[in-house]
Amino acid sequence: MITFVRGQVAALRPTEAVLDVGGIGLALHCTPATTSALHLGESVQLAASLVVREDSLTLYGFADDDERTVFELLQTASGVGPRLAQAMLSVHPPDELRRAVATEDLAALTKVPGIGKKGAQRIVIELKDKLGAVSGTSAAVALPGGATAPAAGWQAQVHEALLGLGWPARDADRAIESVAADVNGTDPDVAAMLKAALRTLAK
Repeated sequence: MITFVRGQVAALRPTEAVLDVGGIGLALHCTPATTSALHLGESVQLAASLVVREDSLTLYGFADDDERTVFELLQTASGVGPRLAQAMLSVHPPDELRRAVATEDLAALTKVPGIGKKGAQRIVIELKDKLGAVSGTSAAVALPGGATAPAAGWQAQVHEALLGLGWPARDADRAIESVAADVNGTDPDVAAMLKAALRTLAK
């Protein structure tokens, strides 16, 4: 079982990081919040979960062990696979998911693309006693190198991430246009802009 991967960041995309591990490039699917805290060329360690399918081996990377644990627990619910579990963590940090499940906040859960009201109810029923108590720290753990991504092309990065989370291109364009109006010449954080776009889409 693979529990973490340590290596040099060789490539970054909104929902994927490639680490050079002993001369081998390993691609890890990550949330935008995790990839935005990474920088090309730095050495990092990511918690990891290997998903084995008949036709594929897919690595998922996480900022910390807690995020990985929640990712794996989410998949014990009916109808929740690794892609949907990652989408849930892209919209809500681990503690926000714990809080939403514990308080039966269906509105928060249905903000995730692919989860309807019935799906949210099922997740609450099946996971209420599994996710554990809220730790009180909903912010993601900062990774080495800072917590911001390069400003250049943030719209393209957010657009790609939204498509990866299941939103149609038209909706993604509309959300980006909406949040771009609030950028006043500063270098935006990609993860923050993605969260703002998701809030716009959830309205």
